[in-house]
Amino acid sequence: MVTLSPLVRGHVAGEHAAFFLHPKQRSQIRSRARGGRTGRDAMSRALLSHILHRPPLLGSRSGIRGGAIPSRLPALRLNCSAAEATASADEAPAPPARKKRVVSGVQPTGMVHLGNYLGAIKNWVALQDLYETFFFIVDLHAITLPYEAPQLSKATRSTAAIYLACGIDSSKASIFVQSHVRAHIELMWLLSSSTPIGWLNKMIQFKEKSRKAGNENVGVALLTYPVLMASDILLYQSDLVPVGEDQTQHLELTREISERVNNLYGGRKWKKLGGRGGSLFKVPEALIPPAGARVMSLTDGLSKMSKSAPSDLSRINLLDPKDVIVNKVKRCKTDSLPGLEFDNPERPECKNLLSVYQIITGKTKEEVVSECQDMNWGTFKATLTDALIDHLQPIQVRYEEIMADPGYLDSVLLDGAGKASEIADTTLSNVYQAMGFLRR
Repeated sequence: MVTLSPLVRGHVAGEHAAFFLHPKQRSQIRSRARGGRTGRDAMSRALLSHILHRPPLLGSRSGIRGGAIPSRLPALRLNCSAAEATASADEAPAPPARKKRVVSGVQPTGMVHLGNYLGAIKNWVALQDLYETFFFIVDLHAITLPYEAPQLSKATRSTAAIYLACGIDSSKASIFVQSHVRAHIELMWLLSSSTPIGWLNKMIQFKEKSRKAGNENVGVALLTYPVLMASDILLYQSDLVPVGEDQTQHLELTREISERVNNLYGGRKWKKLGGRGGSLFKVPEALIPPAGARVMSLTDGLSKMSKSAPSDLSRINLLDPKDVIVNKVKRCKTDSLPGLEFDNPERPECKNLLSVYQIITGKTKEEVVSECQDMNWGTFKATLTDALIDHLQPIQVRYEEIMADPGYLDSVLLDGAGKASEIADTTLSNVYQAMGFLRR
């Protein structure tokens, strides 16, 4: 996009700008220019007068879809009024600063639960107004452990619908399915060639999950998926990544991979191969929300709320009906100590439930303490249950509406994948070039 403000001046306003007009129009403009002024200034004013009184002839860049005839010429953005154009000494306004870019995603395995919502999705709703945001369903990560193949596509659509039902706005954020942007897998393979195996062996989640599944039965993907996670982030030149406290190790690995690849292939080495030089990847920073970053299990205040926990009583699913929520809260683990408090390390379940109540209601920590510190568990559980039902009920209604309109959901995902691919393909092309591959 070429932006001229003031409208026409200097060399562009003279013969070079007139080049875009019909020969007869150029002749008329030259005739006007001979009236009392000569040279470039007269041509500029004559051309300005002509454009201000005639509609532009160039087609819109939106192409046939927008109803205009597509043009191979870049559209000229005319950024001023006639009064501005006469003041040729005025400088063009500085372009608006680019919003920082944020990416994040949730696996479509099992039901999206309260931990996913309070730790991630609810925060995304606020982030979409502050940043350029890309939120995707990480279906490729969902196959690192055994899964039900017939359920994968259904769970993927359901997760996308939950994103929207929770308040993610497709006009503000790009919502898409990870596997619909093929660059994720391609970049992962390229990054794998520069990632030492020792880095992956140190990942805590690999050790924990492989121990549970049995080392002999674990797929290679469980070891290498952090490289895919790095690909997810680096593809979009992300500035910030929302992470929970247990995910900071993955982000640190992503930062190390990006710095390693930048050093191996970026800068002058890339420039010698015809690239622009500089860094191939932006090194992302962590964005850790102040509260609700890690919601714990209802049956064990020291374990994170998880889809993979064997007991469904350990979590509140976003689509749980009212009676199920009542039962789960009533049966959740508590202690026998009097009163309720946030900061006693000997009472992890108490801290967890108070934190959930704080986030769900939007109250401050001080307000929750003042309201709940003298409650017994029976009273507080009833209060928490009512707050959960009131908060989740509108989400559940909106979810059903979205799932009843598959065409709408498909269009949101298609549009989001298209926007994501534009950025991802540019990054991938640069990496292929810097690593010496023959261009396609």
